[in-house]
Amino acid sequence: MKAWSPAMSTIECPSCRSERIWKDGIRYTRNGDVQRYLCRECGYRFSETSWNGSDDPEYVQRIHREPLNTHPRLFSNRQICVTQPTGAKNLVEVESRIEKWAAGATKVDEATVKGKIVEYLWWMKKQGYKPRTIEFRVASMQRLIRLGANILDVESVKETIAKTDSWCETTKFHACNTYTNFLEFLGSTWKKPKYKPNKKFPFIPTEREIDQLIAHCGNKTATALTVAKETGARIGEILRLRWINIDAAHRTLSFEAEKGSNARMLNVSPELIAMLLALPKKNDYVFGTPSGHGDPKSYAGRLAITRKLCARKLGNPRIKEITFHTLRHWKGTLEYHKTKDIWHVKKVLGHKSITNTEIYIHIEKAKFKETNDEFIVKAVDELEEAKKLVEVGFEYVTSLDGYKLFKKRK
Repeated sequence: MKAWSPAMSTIECPSCRSERIWKDGIRYTRNGDVQRYLCRECGYRFSETSWNGSDDPEYVQRIHREPLNTHPRLFSNRQICVTQPTGAKNLVEVESRIEKWAAGATKVDEATVKGKIVEYLWWMKKQGYKPRTIEFRVASMQRLIRLGANILDVESVKETIAKTDSWCETTKFHACNTYTNFLEFLGSTWKKPKYKPNKKFPFIPTEREIDQLIAHCGNKTATALTVAKETGARIGEILRLRWINIDAAHRTLSFEAEKGSNARMLNVSPELIAMLLALPKKNDYVFGTPSGHGDPKSYAGRLAITRKLCARKLGNPRIKEITFHTLRHWKGTLEYHKTKDIWHVKKVLGHKSITNTEIYIHIEKAKFKETNDEFIVKAVDELEEAKKLVEVGFEYVTSLDGYKLFKKRK
């Protein structure tokens, strides 16, 4: 092995010749202070000079400096011998510390990790991912890093996810999906852990609770909540509404697709049209700012403060559970209760798959179990009679033998 001396211009590991060296503190010997080093590649520890003054680099065992069944004045780089039963326990402790220090020696530096995250962000942009998806996945990767995971080491990520007891199965499932996508960016794969999301029914408030919350909000937030209540649109779809998407004459709103859903045009009440038209027209976006459309996080933050105050004032803690997405679930449940047509609900909510809509069948049965499926049926053959039936709540079903059939739930 090549001899090393402090006169060398670049310090390198005597074992693997790597120049990625950490300073590892000062050793105080009878020949003076000695700088210690730790190789970040192989975990090899050595000193500037050996304790006896020779020029050869000294190998220092990865042993804790506290005395281990030895006299306190003996140097910690002495060999540990098992001379009594308790000695074996000391060797186990030393081996565990060796593993710990070796892991620290191979830890990726912060600059490298940040660079990979930035590259991952731009890779997703080039792949056409939506901004909110990119934001969520970058935040998920940063969360893993804060928990101590080495995102370039699959086993480290697996161990971090498994040990994070504060995460539910759903959170771990999404973290694994995000890391799978990150490995795709790196051109690698892994055997994904078998976490499954916990399926649970969403919270469905009463219409009275929704109206009470809307009454306590400011103009913009109240209008956005009313749009969500009447249309079941997502907050992102609502904040992308432009003035040209409002047809006041026909009382319709046109929504752009979000999260792979379908674009749709929905009827709304005259009261909602009036609320929308009363908002200030600062730019092309109804709920926008001079720099563009509104930020979902800012609206969610304002709503969180308002609903907390409203719940405290009215003494109803259920109001604290209402979010913009809660109103989407409320709309889906109410539409299915009115029509018993799951395909109609799918069209209103813009779902691509009917599987996502079927949950409202179960919610409706639980929420409205006291109602029955009996209807009053009317058959008419004149336009004026049909108009009167519609005015009192009857719904058109079909035409048969020259008659138009209408129904109304009892």
